[in-house]
Amino acid sequence: MDDFAKRWLTIWSWGVVVFGAVLAGYAFAATEGGTRLLFEIFGQPVPKVPGHHLRFATGLMGCVTIGWGLTLAATFRAIHALDHATATSIWRQVTIGLLFWYVIDSAISIATGFWMNAVSNTIVVALYFVPVLRGGKASAH
Repeated sequence: MDDFAKRWLTIWSWGVVVFGAVLAGYAFAATEGGTRLLFEIFGQPVPKVPGHHLRFATGLMGCVTIGWGLTLAATFRAIHALDHATATSIWRQVTIGLLFWYVIDSAISIATGFWMNAVSNTIVVALYFVPVLRGGKASAH
C-alpha cells in the first residue's frame, strides 16, 4: 500500500469515528447538538424532548460506529504487515463487509424516510474506494 492510500484510509477511518461520536453525543442532553444538526440536514428533525429509547438507540449506534471506525483503522494498519496474497484476501473481505453494510443500511434509510443517510453512505463508500480507483494501490505493498 502506498503512502497516499495509508494516509487516506487513516483519515477515512477517523472520519467514521468522528461521525460515531456525533451520534453517541445524542445520548445526553448536554451533547446532543451535533446529532440534532445531523438529523436536520437529513430532513428528519428529532423531537424537542426525545424519549429514552431514541437517546439509547442513537447513542448506541454512535458507539458501534466508533468501534467500526477504530476496527477498520487497526485492520488497515495490520494489512501492511501481510504478504501480498493474504493482504489482497483481507482487502476483499473488508470490501465485501463494507458493501453489505452499504446496501442494507441504505435500503433501511430509504425505506424509513432517511434517504439523505443513503446519500452520505454513498459518499463514505466512494471515499473508501479512492485508493483502489487511484490504481489498485490499496492492496499493493
